[in-house]
Amino acid sequence: MIIKNVSLETVCGITSRLPENPLPEIAFAGKSNVGKSSLINGLMNRKALARTSAQPGKTQTINFYNVNGAFYLVDLPGYGYAKVSLEVKEKWGRLVERYLQGSGRLRAVFLLIDIRHEPGANDKRMYEWIVYQGYDPIIIATKLDKINRSQVQKHLKMIRTGLGVKPKTRILPYSAVTKQGREEIWNLMEELLGLEN
Repeated sequence: MIIKNVSLETVCGITSRLPENPLPEIAFAGKSNVGKSSLINGLMNRKALARTSAQPGKTQTINFYNVNGAFYLVDLPGYGYAKVSLEVKEKWGRLVERYLQGSGRLRAVFLLIDIRHEPGANDKRMYEWIVYQGYDPIIIATKLDKINRSQVQKHLKMIRTGLGVKPKTRILPYSAVTKQGREEIWNLMEELLGLEN
């Protein structure tokens, strides 16, 4: 897809009312330092659309990006590392739950996992939670450039086993540095959104 226009249209915090969007939505979830902002910037061909930070836990809201007036890319709050109280984390959890249950336009949830490491307890919980909400998460294995090519299949198997994913779950390796995997992610998104030519 050629990105002609992308803008941050709606930002929802803990107390915000979620928008009733007329367009389909694709959501992205992941641990605070997994490279979600870098992936969104890479997909959109923008350097600083989603703010990347050396300090994990920067995204504390649900951010709705309008892409080409065709669909919304939805950036969910990062989980795991943010230095906030348990009470605030629980409120974020309820906000995400409210979104996953309440959005009538959500087509798919992409869950980002760092390809270098076995999925942690938070990753497993998030995966199971998304499944519980009625979605089959598509896994994006980030930081592909950080491992040797010969290790890729072994690490993908580690993610598959570590999360206990359903059979036929798609796992797409991605590198924010080389942009390897970008086209595959876009092809799948276009298919999910019904935007294929």
